[in-house]
Amino acid sequence: MDSAKLILTEPVAAPSKLEQLRQPGLADASDEKKKQIAKDFEAVLLNKLFDQMSKTVGNWGFEKDGASEQIQGIFWLHLAQDIANNGGMGLWKDIYKSLTGVNNTNETGHSLDGRI
Repeated sequence: MDSAKLILTEPVAAPSKLEQLRQPGLADASDEKKKQIAKDFEAVLLNKLFDQMSKTVGNWGFEKDGASEQIQGIFWLHLAQDIANNGGMGLWKDIYKSLTGVNNTNETGHSLDGRI
């Protein structure tokens, strides 16, 4: 690899505001699609959170082979998706509001707290 190609020789573009970076296809998306995007993002966040939390509790008697790690990863992924689709931590509501540009605080979501 030639490190000379990595040197920046062209001018750098000026920083732009985040509003200008929005994708045009997102504005045309339906409300249900935007809600699903927000819930999917929360599921990814929860999956990463669960992944880090699972590292703190040891191996729970599972073997330490590749297949076992894959099965555990799939478990944490599906758990995170299920929690996010059933109310989650409520982060998806804030993400949805930022996607729609609506600052409506009267909307109440169904959090997981009431179901526990």
